[in-house]
Amino acid sequence: MSAVEISCVVIGGADPQSLRRSVESVVAQTMRATEAVVVLGLSAPGLTADDESAAEDVRAVADELAALDPARVRIATSGAEAPTTAVLRNHGLDQARGRYVLVLGEGERLQPDACRNLWEAAERSGAELVAGRWTRRAGRRAKEQPPARLVGSELYARSRTLDEHTFDQHALDEHTFDNPAGAPELLTADALVTGFCVRTALLERTGLRYAEDLDRGEMLFGAEAATAARRIALVPNLIVGGRAPDDPAATLEGRLAAHVRVAELLTLQGRTALCEARDRIFLADQLIALARQFPKLDADTRTRAAALVAALPAARTAPDLRLGLPPLERVCLQLLADGDADGVLAAGYALGKPGAVATALTERDGRVYWRPELPDDPRAREALDVTELGHQYRPLTDTPLLNHLTHCGQEGDRLVLEGRLPAPLQLLPTGAPLTATLEFVARGSDGRLVFRTPVDEVWREADAVHWRTTVEIGALLRVGGARERVCDPRLALHTPTGTTTGPLFLERDRVDAAGSHPARPRLGRLFGDTWQPYVTVKHHLALQLTARRRPGRLAAAAVHYLTHFRPARKAKRLAKAVRRRFDRLSARSVKTRVYNRLLVRLPTRKGSVVFESHMGKCYGDSPRAIHEELREQGRRGLRSTWSYASSTDGFPADVRLVRRLSWRYLWALARAQYWVDNQGFPLDLRKPPGTTYLQTWHGSAYKRMGFAESRIKAQNAPERAKLSAALGRFDHFLVRSEHDVATLARDYRQPATSLVRCGYPRNDRLVRARATDESRGRFPRPALAAELGIPDHRQVVLYAPTFRGMPKKGRTTRLPLDVRQFAERFGDEYVLLVRAHYLESAVLPVCPPGTVIDVSGHHDVSELLCLADALITDYSSIMFDYALLDRPMVFFAPDLDAYVAQRGGYFDLRAEAPGPVVESQDELLSMMGELKKADAAHRADRARFAERFGGYDSGQAARTAVDVLLAGRTTRR
Repeated sequence: MSAVEISCVVIGGADPQSLRRSVESVVAQTMRATEAVVVLGLSAPGLTADDESAAEDVRAVADELAALDPARVRIATSGAEAPTTAVLRNHGLDQARGRYVLVLGEGERLQPDACRNLWEAAERSGAELVAGRWTRRAGRRAKEQPPARLVGSELYARSRTLDEHTFDQHALDEHTFDNPAGAPELLTADALVTGFCVRTALLERTGLRYAEDLDRGEMLFGAEAATAARRIALVPNLIVGGRAPDDPAATLEGRLAAHVRVAELLTLQGRTALCEARDRIFLADQLIALARQFPKLDADTRTRAAALVAALPAARTAPDLRLGLPPLERVCLQLLADGDADGVLAAGYALGKPGAVATALTERDGRVYWRPELPDDPRAREALDVTELGHQYRPLTDTPLLNHLTHCGQEGDRLVLEGRLPAPLQLLPTGAPLTATLEFVARGSDGRLVFRTPVDEVWREADAVHWRTTVEIGALLRVGGARERVCDPRLALHTPTGTTTGPLFLERDRVDAAGSHPARPRLGRLFGDTWQPYVTVKHHLALQLTARRRPGRLAAAAVHYLTHFRPARKAKRLAKAVRRRFDRLSARSVKTRVYNRLLVRLPTRKGSVVFESHMGKCYGDSPRAIHEELREQGRRGLRSTWSYASSTDGFPADVRLVRRLSWRYLWALARAQYWVDNQGFPLDLRKPPGTTYLQTWHGSAYKRMGFAESRIKAQNAPERAKLSAALGRFDHFLVRSEHDVATLARDYRQPATSLVRCGYPRNDRLVRARATDESRGRFPRPALAAELGIPDHRQVVLYAPTFRGMPKKGRTTRLPLDVRQFAERFGDEYVLLVRAHYLESAVLPVCPPGTVIDVSGHHDVSELLCLADALITDYSSIMFDYALLDRPMVFFAPDLDAYVAQRGGYFDLRAEAPGPVVESQDELLSMMGELKKADAAHRADRARFAERFGGYDSGQAARTAVDVLLAGRTTRR
């Protein structure tokens, strides 16, 4: 190994501490053959005193670091006058002595093993460029994050080497974008702005340098290095951290110029697929982020930003590049391309407030557009099409409108407000009488403390509603002053069709004109004497109670002292410690230990039954059927308890309800004589010795379950032992066919003595419904049809997909079926009921009224099955139940092969399905158009399917289950 293998070029910027962090990270490398080349510029004439002082501080830190380790830290001074970052970096490249060169941005830090990981990969592979992962700062106290585009990407998933043909056109046309073997992100997602090193030989061979006429030259440098390198190595290690967060508005001009240069480079090299992909990513990642920032920018910055984007070459913002983006994002990009700053402001607000209408919509030829003025270019017009947002179907009360304050000023002690709201489509009919109320909601009052005043003037002009009012804030806002110190104003617009209420949107640079207003809190002016308007982080007007006068400031200082001096801080710490200890008593681990060691020793309460369905999420399924059978039989001496997960809505009022995992829940389980559920009481709770556990289960299996799952097979021995112990609690396990015996019972390791061959109690309703169909026909429909508002002349289709895995926190699941397209095609013929899996949540798009109904919250799925004229599903166990009704089924399985590869299956669905299996939306829609024909072709298949998978469902399962439960036979502990 030579004296210097890797030279790390560090630019002396404006912050001396950032320079210190970067250089110290180089010196701390575990690979000693590294050097830090600190590049400084000459002091230029005309600098301000502050700039000169900062430059002196930076040089002092550089001198200090070089003195501490002169062998590994060198200072190189550029002779250029007023040098740019690119000039300094190029000077650093010229001064580098290592075989490899790495450039750090201001404040960036190398990880301790970064240079070693890069060097070893380069030596092993012979690569001319080696790159790894990097992260950027994400705000105060926030964990650093990689670029959003690279999260979940396969780019750095493993160590690999790419040859010089990686970016050839023929390699990209078919495979690269879906094949991890390629690495298009290196050129399309600006992955090479940091975190990589290049061989000095590559720089000498190509003369590669940073473009000195670009502010963001690292974007072009990385692209040129990637296309020039004969071999590239990628490593999964984190190389660089601490990169500055992106600010799309502040860096817009430099990013646009660099992006255009990179696109020109790719076009010149004939890499048109990469260029198009890069344009798409740039629009989605940079310009959409810019549009989201518009509400927080001042008017001049917005105008300048829109003008810069509008000046881009047309090829960079072509309408074809926006295909596939959500409607509002397409609108933002079109408005930016048009240079419409005010339009982007409204659209950017709507991006941050889903469902809001921020402009006057217009309807033409059955389509809804963002604005009345439409371009002649059909592609640009399509970009303004927002029909799929469903605003045309929303009632006024469910439609938040952008209430834009056009004036916020002060006249004496009065606050003057003027605003404008859009009047979209038919939501605000022309000529309708309009009134409005201005409401001020006090924070900290849970919405109970609201001050209202009528708006002075409300009138309509063209496609907008205008209003104006003046308010004496001090007289109106009589808050207490102790807790209620912020008020949020909102406007309630009253029309004959309803009322819409929303906050007041205001740009930050216009709030100063609102001045300040005297305050008169009920507790006295020691708690505050001034209402100060400000703009919240969500860009809405708010008023804060502050103390401006001496008495109030002294009182605030005294309160601050009393709550922050040493005894007060000790008292707070003590209170927090006590609260933490108290909270530990409610921790699940504590509850589990208390239950397993103490509560299970309590005597059994005779006749006590605890029911649970789907972990307390509903009052339904087979536990409900058994509960209702017990009621019907009038068994005396039985006391029923139901568990609920979060809400008691839908549970019977005449039974005892306990919240799942609460102390009352554990007490009920410990004292119960009978447990009945369909999925499993908490795995870590022991069953009391005198308790009988009836497990009804929640469906026959298509996908592999229990110990046959690859997930369970991959668990360690203690985890599998825990599952085995939990399954060992079952005394009785219901099965509905020999298929269940060969799959569920086997893979959950249930002995033959525990199996009850009676079918599922929840399916008794389905057996009776089929008998009714055969004797009397399908009408009248169940009462549920009237509750849901379903007319008799339209058929009912139930869409019930299977569980595909828990969504990330705060996110919803995207359904495989495009329900909006289904409604547009069959809205006059079918009503689509959508039931997401109980472990998932999904938000449905707005569709024409009465065409799509979300029934995910309905407690009992058997009622929905009886109502449905047809079923669309995929791999859900609901197929086995619905087969008992002998009604049409369609299997929409777009990911069938991938799903089977991941979860496994007990049989071939394509061969055994009692209905057509389709794998695309178009196939599904075509099949639903010929449902009667498909139904006739699969009647015999449905009969065989029902007999094979539901042979024990005779309609008497609930009665049999009650008899087995009350027999008192406890076979296992």
